[in-house]
Amino acid sequence: MLNNNNQNTFLPAAALLLGASIWGIIWYPIRLLEQAGISGAISTTVTYFIALIMGLILFRKELRYNIIFNGNAHLLFWICFFAGWTNIAYILAVILGEIARVLLLFYLSPLWTILFARLLLNEQLIPQGYLVMALSITGAVVMLWHPDTPFPLPKSYGDWLGLTGGIMFALVNVLIRKDHSHSIELKSIAIWLGATLIGLGCSFFFVESLHVIDIALQHWKLLLLIGVAMFLLSIMVQYGLTYTPANRAIILLMFELVVAAVTAYFLANEALTWRELVGGGMIVAAGLLSVRLNPSHDARSTT
Repeated sequence: MLNNNNQNTFLPAAALLLGASIWGIIWYPIRLLEQAGISGAISTTVTYFIALIMGLILFRKELRYNIIFNGNAHLLFWICFFAGWTNIAYILAVILGEIARVLLLFYLSPLWTILFARLLLNEQLIPQGYLVMALSITGAVVMLWHPDTPFPLPKSYGDWLGLTGGIMFALVNVLIRKDHSHSIELKSIAIWLGATLIGLGCSFFFVESLHVIDIALQHWKLLLLIGVAMFLLSIMVQYGLTYTPANRAIILLMFELVVAAVTAYFLANEALTWRELVGGGMIVAAGLLSVRLNPSHDARSTT
């Protein structure tokens, strides 16, 4: 049996590890749905709509006019919009790109977090912050450089989506830190709503995505399972972040990269090159170092 102290540390850590593991493998059922003719846009719309419905039912007490429109409703709107952007970018990236490579570009987010925190939270940049920025940029350059191209730019749509998704992910985290007037539950609802609406908007660009009535029953079951997983992921990660020191939380959350790399190798026959390993190592190091800049803040939002 666990004593109270061990239980108080074990359960949040286990929640973060489980959440990171699910994020590291969730690309696979999404790709299966894509292969079955269900685009990433419609997958995003349906799965986050399921999470949204669950949230509206369970957190309905938060849905009061005076709670939402309390002078900072604009922050909730931007959380909704940019969270939708980062989630659709993430799902499309893991469909179109190489899994581990996409996630490493996504995890450049500490670099963008420093910049957004300076702009929106007026946080001062300490010398250690410059090291994080230098490591992140150097890691990205090492990963993206190719002798056939003059500039180290993303080489595919998947790369670009992973990169922009990470930028928006960092912005959402900073906005969540800035918004002290809305509860975690209400911010979670905003995130699920944003992903649903942005996914729906993107689906109109793909005519075949709109034929949801043609989706087979087994694929509806898979969509339902992913939707429930998205809801539980938000709750698990928030619980873990609430009761785990940030410097430990970021290490646990980066387990997602390990799971993604292993599953991509065995399930999709994708392996990182030596350049991607070196650059990825720098990006991971920057992520770990970034925690020491401001250890009191959360490491990840509810996305």
